[in-house]
Amino acid sequence: MGEGETPDNEWVTAMATIEPKTGTAAEEPTTRHTVLYGAPPFTVDDLLKFPDDGNRYELFNGSLLVSPAPTPQHQRVITRLVHILQGVAPPTLECLTTVNVRFSNENFYIPDLIVVPEEVSDGVDLMYSPSDLLLAVEVVSPSSKAVDRAVKVEAYAEARIPLYWRVEPMEGPTIYVYELDGNSYAGPVAYKAGTTLSMTMPFQVSFDPGELMRPRA
Repeated sequence: MGEGETPDNEWVTAMATIEPKTGTAAEEPTTRHTVLYGAPPFTVDDLLKFPDDGNRYELFNGSLLVSPAPTPQHQRVITRLVHILQGVAPPTLECLTTVNVRFSNENFYIPDLIVVPEEVSDGVDLMYSPSDLLLAVEVVSPSSKAVDRAVKVEAYAEARIPLYWRVEPMEGPTIYVYELDGNSYAGPVAYKAGTTLSMTMPFQVSFDPGELMRPRA
């Protein structure tokens, strides 16, 4: 199979694929992509057989979503948000990153950040249930914007996760807050850099979203 071609067999039909690499002087550098595979429905059991290759594998109604490792900017935003939230969270709650969340055998998510009761974590071995989560956060990258802005909004609402934050680094950053209202999310309400995000759920927290990308100094 040549470079740029996609596999097509009884298991997987790739809708988009290219792993990031550094091109030579004669090559055009490639960029990061999210890869969405359509196939006979994948299951969580199938995912457990996949190699530990640094990619993130998620399931949405049996379709496989594969994302590359996060960029340094992506990791910086997550790290700083964890620091802010954990600094004011009550001792009964904790903030965790890139954990497994199983909604069903064909729906499996790995949010960038979650808030959960600490006592729940004590009893979790490999996978959380959506009912364990008080907040799910996704940091949008160029490769994930379509998924984070639409697919995950619908999926997390269906899973009844009460709060979803979508962080858009390229917008200053801006944090979009979705609150569950019945079977869907209300909002979102946008909090831009230079303003104050102030929430009482899952606990009292106030900060400027601009803090997520400012130099530490």
